[in-house]
Amino acid sequence: MFKKSLLFVLFVLFGNLADADSLQMRDAQRGELLYSTYCIACHSTKMHWRDKKLATDWATLQSEVRRWQKLSGLGWDDDDVAQVAEYLNTLHYHFPAPD
Repeated sequence: MFKKSLLFVLFVLFGNLADADSLQMRDAQRGELLYSTYCIACHSTKMHWRDKKLATDWATLQSEVRRWQKLSGLGWDDDDVAQVAEYLNTLHYHFPAPD
């Protein structure tokens, strides 16, 4: 009986750790996936490096992502906006982001 209980507890514990790891990976890739699916058709790399870019810091980057997803009727929530902004920031802008 004790061995079965111990095995059950270990299974549950390790199963949850695996789920947590896969959630982090999904979150890290979600911004890239959303951007690649909905934004890349109009936004080439040149868009992010142009002289007249509207994103000048972390807050304006998030604001621009939020504005364009709304204009496109995508219905993203705050988490989606933050993940796409984080992806763009990592790839192009390198603004200091708040913790």
